[in-house]
Amino acid sequence: METNFVHHQSAHCENGVASNLLKHHGINVSEPMVFGIGSGLFFFYLPILKVNHAPAISYRPMPGSIFNKAAKRLGIKVKRVRFSNPEAAQKALEDNLQMNIPSGLQVGVYHLTYFPDEYRFHFNAHNLVVYGKKDNAFLISDPVMETVTTLSEKELEKVRFAKGALAPKGQMYYPIHIPANINLEAAIKKGIKDTCNSMLAPLPIVGVKGMRFLAGHIRKWPSKKGVKVANHYLAQMVRMQEEIGTGGGGFRFIYAAFLQEAAVILKNDNLKTLSAEMTTIGDLWRDFAVNAARVYKNRSNKNDVYNSLADELLHLADLEEAFFKKLKKAV
Repeated sequence: METNFVHHQSAHCENGVASNLLKHHGINVSEPMVFGIGSGLFFFYLPILKVNHAPAISYRPMPGSIFNKAAKRLGIKVKRVRFSNPEAAQKALEDNLQMNIPSGLQVGVYHLTYFPDEYRFHFNAHNLVVYGKKDNAFLISDPVMETVTTLSEKELEKVRFAKGALAPKGQMYYPIHIPANINLEAAIKKGIKDTCNSMLAPLPIVGVKGMRFLAGHIRKWPSKKGVKVANHYLAQMVRMQEEIGTGGGGFRFIYAAFLQEAAVILKNDNLKTLSAEMTTIGDLWRDFAVNAARVYKNRSNKNDVYNSLADELLHLADLEEAFFKKLKKAV
């Protein structure tokens, strides 16, 4: 059994799965458009919560949030279901495939056999599409991969029921209602306003305030935790930024592409100007990641490296605060 699903590679798994599933149902929205409408740009820092023995830093909202928000703003209904046991999960997936319904799954990365070893770590919020089954192997469209692939029944079961934080519990999702008419303009405006509100939120752990909160802690890490632990924290921060779902710099480039598309749809040249500004900010995030990596790899020749990184992050927070204030006015 195999659906006529078309695989498109993307930069980020959840955006890619959402875009590919919607395209399958005749809604031709790009990855950046899903990301922008779904308010995928975010920042969160909660030092009391530890992930891989380092403070929790996230450059995106909770898994599932992007697709859920994008679908709601487009008037699309998405069914999500979790399972208490693998047998029920596999039966539900196979039932969908029998009805020619490609299905999105949340899975763990560590046991994905087609991933290179260096990308396989304990992270349970990866997304992919199963679009068929042939010779006891499930046909997989993983949007971050160049081509389609397969997983055996046992391999798929293992990643669907991975243990640990954000355990997927066999989660499966797919659109069940597509409206006859979609108001793309209204959805774009809602997505932009929500992103601006999140990035400019008054909470100290969210958005630009969260960046400043993190900058203050970076200054203190070497003296409070020791250089070895401080460098581990930096390494985890860069991993969250550049490896897990594209993160800081990559997300800024996707958002810039969204604003470029939105400028045409809304006939708003201000968004085109802001798109270029966000691309510049994305470049600075990438520079920040490179500089942080030099520190934890002991390759930096700068004095006072942690204060220097904190200053870079404060500069990024200032740029983004000004940017999102302008963006909010633009719509």
